[in-house]
Amino acid sequence: MSKAANRTLIVASASLLVGLVVLGLKFLAWWFTGSVALYSDALESIVNVVTAGMALGAVRLAERPADAALPYGYHKAEYFSAVLVGVMIIVAAILIMREAYLGFLAPALPEAPVQGLAVSAVATIINAGWAWVLIRQGRVARSPALAADGKHLVTDVVSTIGVLLGLALVFLTGWAILDPILAALVALNILWSGWGVIRDSVGGLMDVAVPPEKQQIIREVIAANAEGAIEAHDIRTRQAGKMTFIDFHLVVPGGMSVDEAHAICDRLEAKLRETVEEVQITIHVEPEDKAKHSGIIVL
Repeated sequence: MSKAANRTLIVASASLLVGLVVLGLKFLAWWFTGSVALYSDALESIVNVVTAGMALGAVRLAERPADAALPYGYHKAEYFSAVLVGVMIIVAAILIMREAYLGFLAPALPEAPVQGLAVSAVATIINAGWAWVLIRQGRVARSPALAADGKHLVTDVVSTIGVLLGLALVFLTGWAILDPILAALVALNILWSGWGVIRDSVGGLMDVAVPPEKQQIIREVIAANAEGAIEAHDIRTRQAGKMTFIDFHLVVPGGMSVDEAHAICDRLEAKLRETVEEVQITIHVEPEDKAKHSGIIVL
């Protein structure tokens, strides 16, 4: 296993530990106050722990080498994890809505405001720092599971800050009804986050192409290193986790030998691997009567 893969696994494992610590702190804050909003915030942290566990499992599975059953590898496992994260987020939002509804029926002022807010603030600081680590590592390692986990934590941080500010207002004004209103707003924020995670992950499961700027770089590398060929057409890309797949047709002169055509393919593959990390390349060589006079014209 590569150093980058080991680092990703370490981050995913640490995320589970951080999630458990934050979960304990948030339930402690709720125990101090009895606040419906803080209870809702703690319920969201349960989702954080579950999603961190799923992200760890997905990262471990995605690192498995390709085999006879899955010859293209296990890279998409992270997208399935991210979709499940989105579903879990939505479930948490439904549970929070239920608590908010019960709070509307019987509003009550929270207790021990200073202790509860202080503990929740500590949990929020931990979450904010760890969200930054997850998003950064997710981008570096091109891990959808870590990135989804980090984005969810950002949503958690934003909603918790809103809860803390709102509860401060509850204590200052004595308006107990604000507590369940805050819980309902947290639920709506979580629903939006869950939808975003699912939307992004479904794109990966549907073999979405790499971003346009990356496609342009791939085309430039092919154009600069296909000397001896006539054209390259039907260039296709797809992203599966951190793995990029590239395939295209390479048209060569009809009289070119197999060895010469193979040498051009080797040169192209080497240059593409220098430019695009974690890539699988498939090149279909065709004679010049198959030229479409489109795509990348070399001669």
